[in-house]
Amino acid sequence: MNIIPQGVTAAKPQHPLDPLSPQEIQSAVAIVRESGIGQAMRFVSVALREPEKQFIADYQTGSTWDRQAFVIAYNPDRSETHEWTISLTNQNILLHEILRDVQPNILLDEFIVCEEALKANSEYQAAVRKRGITDMDLVMVDPWSAGNYGDEDNNRQRLVRALSWVRQDPTDNGYAHPLEGLIAVVDLNTMAVVRIEDYGVIPVPKESGNYAVDRVPVLRDDLKPLHVIQPEGPSFTVDGYQIRWQKWNLRIGFTSREGLILHTISYEDNGRVRPIIYRASLAEMVVPYGDPRPQHNRQNAFDAGEYGIGMLANSLELGCDCLGTIRYFDAHLVDSRGKPFTIKNAVCLHEEDFGTLWKHTDWRTNRPEVRRSRRLVISSISTVANYEYGFFWYLYLDGTIQFEVKLTGIVNTGAVNSGDRPKYATLLDDNLMAPIHQHFFNVRLDMQVDGPNNSVVEVHTESEQPGSNNPLGNAFYAKSTILQTEQEAQQIIDPFSARYWKIINPHVLHPKTKEPVAFKIVPGENVLPFAHRESSLVRRAGFITKHLWVTPYNSQELYAAGAYPNQHPGGAGLPSWTQQDRPIIDSDIVVWYTMGHHHVVRPEDWPVMPAAYIGFSLKPSGFFSANPALDVPPQSPLHGSCEV
Repeated sequence: MNIIPQGVTAAKPQHPLDPLSPQEIQSAVAIVRESGIGQAMRFVSVALREPEKQFIADYQTGSTWDRQAFVIAYNPDRSETHEWTISLTNQNILLHEILRDVQPNILLDEFIVCEEALKANSEYQAAVRKRGITDMDLVMVDPWSAGNYGDEDNNRQRLVRALSWVRQDPTDNGYAHPLEGLIAVVDLNTMAVVRIEDYGVIPVPKESGNYAVDRVPVLRDDLKPLHVIQPEGPSFTVDGYQIRWQKWNLRIGFTSREGLILHTISYEDNGRVRPIIYRASLAEMVVPYGDPRPQHNRQNAFDAGEYGIGMLANSLELGCDCLGTIRYFDAHLVDSRGKPFTIKNAVCLHEEDFGTLWKHTDWRTNRPEVRRSRRLVISSISTVANYEYGFFWYLYLDGTIQFEVKLTGIVNTGAVNSGDRPKYATLLDDNLMAPIHQHFFNVRLDMQVDGPNNSVVEVHTESEQPGSNNPLGNAFYAKSTILQTEQEAQQIIDPFSARYWKIINPHVLHPKTKEPVAFKIVPGENVLPFAHRESSLVRRAGFITKHLWVTPYNSQELYAAGAYPNQHPGGAGLPSWTQQDRPIIDSDIVVWYTMGHHHVVRPEDWPVMPAAYIGFSLKPSGFFSANPALDVPPQSPLHGSCEV
């Protein structure tokens, strides 16, 4: 992270959706400070206050607009969350609200100071020594969000439940050595240790879990280099934050909470620019664990809403995180003291070969026609303590849009007594274990398929009853139902009926079928939560109980679990909004898709986990008149060989 120097003149943004520059962040903070907020205030985020959708639709290059920032800060002395809307154009405050019943996400410096405060606490030191640890410098502390379980503390304190591990040396993988049974509850407002919970000593696992290249004794020596080269350069062009690739056109954004955002995705079809998605973003994610023991039964982290997935983004590296001809984008954020900082190379843009696009061989003429598939990759990777999450958006030559999460890093660990066979976990070594858990992601899709007014159709397949219409019993057909209201649109996947959902524009008909043009959601891997419906987790993360939600557009409804899930008792976000059961036909709608990865940990996931993949696709379904990739030219490779 590079701190931006003070006193630098702000460059004028090229477009109203461009993320804030470091200078604009600095200006917004200065305006807030001038209002007399005091030195105790901690800045949570400073991000672009996006203009109204209609303004963006009407915007012409060279037009002027009121550039605005949205600032969130927290006063620990008064337990108050503050929100400001700032006019950067006019250098004034447009709106200031004080919220006294919410907690913003945990800040990076709170993690650091929490660890320092805990290591200095005599009661904690004594509990660590009971486990045979004498060097506090080797102890690792991960402050986990405390959640909300009806405790009195939740009403007046900003809490974390800190878990501990220990390294065997300064570069050791400490997650191999958990200090089981030891929990420290810390008030982040005062950095005071509220209490130490000690559920008894379990021997600290001793076996190494190191994975770094200098710790692996023998590396393979027969893996030959694989080079990705584009001698004529990439096929995409970049203008500021606008990206053009083949017939795709879009803009990217970035916030500390959501991370990577895609704006105004459109496709040029025979000279006509056709909008598909106005805004696509990660709306929330939560990781519930299934071990009921005190060390683990409150581990339900909302990695976006409680930590900020963008704040935890990596600086990506050529040849490691991305391969090929790369264009990087930096992310400009703010630290808790109001200083702008930059995460270099937070977003990676490149192209990938993707095998066969289409092929057919006419066996009568023995003439094959084959085209190579290619996709544009827009990605960002975040580290949340032990886990890594890679967020990948793919655009394809055939008009498909795909979202994929790659899960890797180190599984969360605990310890058991030697010889125990844990019911709710997998043994990784003699007394090292990893609990069963799930990862849920919710993606917010502000749709505009060929225009602002859309509807959603549920499609499943049914078998035709035997009879005169089906004399041989082989008939089956796809049945479509328009979803009328928010409650009707709360649905789950059903692979046994081949269920999917179409976002249609009833005002634009396909030239041949005369049906409304559409994109369909094609589900990938998915699961439902196994936590009880009355659990704190499900109350707070109600969005995970359904895979599909649809709401009318509301600029204030951005996050699936509500604006402030940290220590919230539950019910906020999608479960609350959709109680209104608003109509969703032929209107400006937002589609929310939830996907869940179920992780029964394998020994092969240790000490570092091979990437697991989860995602979904948006595929044109009666959007184009025919295969949009017919005009892709054949390719003759410049490099390669064939051995016989």
